This record gives sequence, structure tokens and C-alpha cells, in this order.
Amino acid sequence: MCNLHNNSSRNPINCIIPPHMLEVISMRGDKKIAGMARAMLSQNAKVREERAEMASGAVLSEKTRDITSFITPALAAAAPTRNLNREIYDGGNKASLPGKLARKEGDGPTGDQFTDEAYDGAGDVYDLYFDCFDRDSLDGAGNKLVQTVHHRRNYANAFWDGSQMVYGDGDGEIFQKFTELSVIGHEMSHGVVQFSGGLVYQGQSGALNESYADVFGVLTVQKKLGQAAHEADWLVGRGILAPGINGVALRSMKAPGTAYADTVLGQDPQPYHMDLYVDTTADNGGVHINSGIPNHAFHLFAQYLGGSAWEAPGKIWYDALQRINNPHATFIQWAIKTIESATTLCGTGSVEVQMLRRAWKLVGISV
Repeated sequence: MCNLHNNSSRNPINCIIPPHMLEVISMRGDKKIAGMARAMLSQNAKVREERAEMASGAVLSEKTRDITSFITPALAAAAPTRNLNREIYDGGNKASLPGKLARKEGDGPTGDQFTDEAYDGAGDVYDLYFDCFDRDSLDGAGNKLVQTVHHRRNYANAFWDGSQMVYGDGDGEIFQKFTELSVIGHEMSHGVVQFSGGLVYQGQSGALNESYADVFGVLTVQKKLGQAAHEADWLVGRGILAPGINGVALRSMKAPGTAYADTVLGQDPQPYHMDLYVDTTADNGGVHINSGIPNHAFHLFAQYLGGSAWEAPGKIWYDALQRINNPHATFIQWAIKTIESATTLCGTGSVEVQMLRRAWKLVGISV
């Protein structure tokens, strides 16, 4: 099932569509749709096995770099030169990666919507990290941004596999258009987490991993559109759900639990408060579900401050990731680290620190 991982949860394949959605579809969908969901779950299991075999080799190549190998903030700060380098591959609706090179850095549009959206979106994510956080690409040292579009046939997911982004075309009935900008920002931000020391993909640390990716996915959209916090929709995966599905997106940071309510998809299960925290063994301990809590804390914080969420709120979240140095961090430990970052960046007793404490308290975490 997705999220996929090797035998330690330290090298996950981070998918945008969580397994709980596929499981619900497999039970509630008609024969065709349910079959699609079961095929997705089966494909994901196969990829997990292949990934585990690859990771068990004696030597890990650059393509399979372990999550513990990362660029420190100091090294990232020492490399301020812009090194945007994109390669978009056409997977040809096959499983092998990366596929056939379709567009590289500096090439003009191809006319293929998926290829060109992946190319432009990767540039937007790069710009967010470089312009706002002085980070040169995902590893902080200018690594190449490799993406594959048209992965498998009717593949209804997108994922970061530890070295590149991968996007399916969708099945056309439930899911479509996985090259949506917040999804691209989400998947690439999993790479930033990986190269910043990692958050183990299990339980609360895994939910923080997912939440960080959601936060920076929506920040990519907001910066691209020049939106202030109060103008943004705070949706992850807007436009992914096909026409006829009762929902607006995969997740809502503004109102977790309200992104969709559909006869096939079921009800969005995300909580917005610790009182509603979901204890489960599924989905690596509910990483896509309980991420709604830190997601909502960030949204509240950004609303309290107003203005551009990629400024103070984004810088505090990014700084906290560089400082956390704890792959098994819990929600309370992350909240404390964000307060420390806010204090360092904005000052003791600053409005930012006061509003951040208030935001965490409103989701049931007192710091």
C-alpha cells in the first residue's frame, strides 16, 4: 500500500493519494472503479518490494540515497548560486523509470500539458525555496530536479521515490491531472525533508513529514499567485478530483475534514484538533490523516499574522525543519521547535511568538 517504504520506514515512497482513500474506493466503487483501486494497491505493494530489494544492496547509489544523508543548513547557506536544472521524462504509461527525456532545462514548451506543467511547477517550487529560504534545490546543493509524467496506464497517484517525482495521468473517473502545482510542491518538499535530516514516516513524525509537504505545497501556489494568507484557498490537490466527485481537493488546511464527502471516496477523515486524533495502524499510523492537526496550526498562524504566508510563517517552519534534528519528532516537540525558531527569527515576546503559541493551543497543543 502507499505510502511505500522499505523495511525500516526510513526510505518511503511518498504518495499524494493515501491508502485509506484507495481502500474505501475498493469497497464502495463500481466494478471498474473498485478494480482500479485494487490494482493501485497491488501496484504500490509491488513497487514497495522492488524498492526494498534495491535498498538492500551493498552500495546505495546517488539515486537511492538514504534519508540520513542530507545537506546541513550551513552547507546549504554556503551555496547561494542559482542552479535550477530540470529534466522531465515521459514514462510512456509504463512502470519503468525515468522513461524517455521529453524536456530539459532551457527547452521550450512541448505542447504536452503534463510535461509542461511538471517543468513549470518544478521551477515554481525551486523559486520558493531559493528566493525565500536561500535553498538551492531539494538538497541545498543544486541537485537535478527529475520528474516523470505519464507513469503507468491510468495511474491515479503521484509520488516522491527518494530521488525523483513521478506523476500518473489519473483514471479519469475519480482522479485526474496530478501535475497540479500544490501536488508538485508537496512531492518535491518530501525531498527537502529527506535532505534536511528526515522525519521517519511513521506515526506523528510521519504526519509531520506529510504536513510539511502540504504546507510548502500550498505556499508554492500562494507565492506563484501572489496571494496573501486570507486570499488563498489552502487546498492541497485542488482540481485532482474528477467532475462528478463531491469534493474540492484531497485535503483542506483551512478546514481539515471537509475536503470531500462522496459516496465513493467517503468522508475526509482529517482531524483539526488533538481531541480528534486518530489512533490507527493503517497508513503508517495515520500519517495522511493526523497531519490535519499541524496543517491547521500553520493555517491559523498565517491568518493571525496576515500578509504572505511564505514570509514569517514559512520561514519559521523551514527553520524548524533545519533545527529539529529528531527524525522521530512528536507534535509537541515540533511545536516547541517552531516556537524556538520564531523566537530566534522574530524575537522573544514578538507578535509572531505570541500568535504561534495561540495557534498551537487552538489545535490542542500547549507550548
